[in-house]
Formats: sequence, C-alpha cells, structure tokens
Amino acid sequence: MGAEHGHLLHVHGHSSLHRMSAHHKVLLAVAFVLIVVATPTGVFWPYAVHAALLLGAVALSRVPPAYLARRMVVEVPFVVFALWLPFVATGPRVTVAGVSLSEAGLTAAAALLAKGTLGVLAALLLGATTEVRDLLDGLRRLRMPATLVEIMGFMVRYLEVVGGELRRMRVALLSRGFDPRSPRHWPVLARALGALFVRSYERGERVHLAMVSRGYQPNASRR
Repeated sequence: MGAEHGHLLHVHGHSSLHRMSAHHKVLLAVAFVLIVVATPTGVFWPYAVHAALLLGAVALSRVPPAYLARRMVVEVPFVVFALWLPFVATGPRVTVAGVSLSEAGLTAAAALLAKGTLGVLAALLLGATTEVRDLLDGLRRLRMPATLVEIMGFMVRYLEVVGGELRRMRVALLSRGFDPRSPRHWPVLARALGALFVRSYERGERVHLAMVSRGYQPNASRR
C-alpha cells in the first residue's frame, strides 16, 4: 500500500474495504455509530464487541494504526469533558487516591470515552478508505440534499487550501524570528490569523463570482 494521500484523511490502498461502494460504507458507519450511541451507559461488555468489530475492520483495511492514532487527537474535547464528569456529577461518591469522585460520574465518563473513541475511529476509518469524490457521490446516492453535498465538497476542498495558506504564513513568520511560545509575539499571531481569515473570505468571494459568471445556480435541482 502506498503512502500517498488523496486528501487530508484518505490512505490509498487496494483492500476490500477500499473497494467497497462509498454509500455502503456510509450506511455501515452510521449504523455502527448509532448502535454504539444506543448502548446503555452502565453495560460495558458490548463496547468490547464494538471495539473488536472496528479493529477487525481496521485490520481488513490495512490502514496503518499509527496513522489513525495520530488523528485521534480530535477526541480531546470528549476526553476533557469525561475527566471533568466524576468531579461535578451528583450522587453516591467513592474515594480514589484520596480524591472524592461521583460513582455516576465515573460510569458516565467511561461510557463517554468508549462511545467517543469508537465513533471517532469509525469516522476516521471511513475517511481513510474513501476518496472525497467517492464519498460525495455516495451521499448523493443516499438522496442527501444536493446543496448540502456541495457545501461539504467546498468545505473539504477549502480546508486543504486554507491549510496550505497557513503553512506558508507559518514559514514566513518563522523565517522572521517569530516564536509562538513567546507572549510578546502573540499579537503577531493574532494579526496573522486575522489576515488568514480575510484572505480566505476574499478567495471564497472570488470563487463564488467566477462560478456565478459561468452559470452556476446553487438552488437548481440536481439529479
């Protein structure tokens, strides 16, 4: 399997999961997430079954686990909220290492971490095995509104464009002695982010005008 990437998440490969129709993968991913979310909070053995199925899919896809693990950083908000729950939840409490924690909070935190981890990993696996073009076509086949599919396509495209612009700005700042860890340079960072927003907005306006001048009609019905 090559290491080349078609977009920010996709990993080129020839596994059976890569070859599966995009709309089937979307249906399977959505069904899996719904089943995980519907799992009762106080029952933990189903999560082991869910994890085994998902890890089996990862092995089948031949996507490097380290590649997925690096992108699991998007789960940080779930982790922070889960760690906060045992301290603020009400009900019977238990002492762990001298710290009073809520039993209900501990149970809810464990369930939240399990559901969040499984859901995020399923979404990452879907992105890693499906090209954006195929994913959008799959969503159209599932009768998702055409306007919403177009918005998603633009969003993915411009995330890459804005990311490239941000990297160029970072290189320019570092070449001028910018230190992001120094509070003295934080105003420079704020101005750079403001400039990035303005550039992104102006680029979007130019693209929109170019599309309209070529006959684009966002509200036109599409098959």
